[in-house]
Amino acid sequence: MYAVVGCSECSNLWIIEGRSETTQCPRCGSRKKYEKRKKFVETEDGDHAREVRASMLANRQGHGEAFAELDSYSDLESQVDGGVVDDAEYLEASGLDVDELEAAGERDPRGSTSSGSRKEIVERALEELDRPTEAEVITYADDRGVPADYVERALEKLHRRGEVSESGGRYRRL
Repeated sequence: MYAVVGCSECSNLWIIEGRSETTQCPRCGSRKKYEKRKKFVETEDGDHAREVRASMLANRQGHGEAFAELDSYSDLESQVDGGVVDDAEYLEASGLDVDELEAAGERDPRGSTSSGSRKEIVERALEELDRPTEAEVITYADDRGVPADYVERALEKLHRRGEVSESGGRYRRL
């Protein structure tokens, strides 16, 4: 069962599915017993409850006539099911070359590399190398396309968070 209910504190309208002992307004947080809440409609159909709530909200905003001209939720949903455009089709219709865009995304220096994200590469260096120095981690990461300044910042963050320890210029995972 679905019910369109209202809050006497803030005038919010929402839909409750099922029936619980108490309800809480999602906007202001006021709690009341279910029986005390103003129920505008109770129905077995969730679409009908959404229609009623949407109609009430449109009327509050002075758009009741415009809302009345719209199709029902179920009709709109069935129209959308067949009319969805995928990303490639949208980009091609916009005059863009999908293959070229994908290649540009793969070249993006901010994204992940073929051997993992920048952070993963730094963490892997700490795992695979035996008590490496900062320079060794930088060399390992540089071979995989990670800049030295990123490695330095990452090591500092990992150290501050207690994920690595540094002793005598050598790092190890904790």
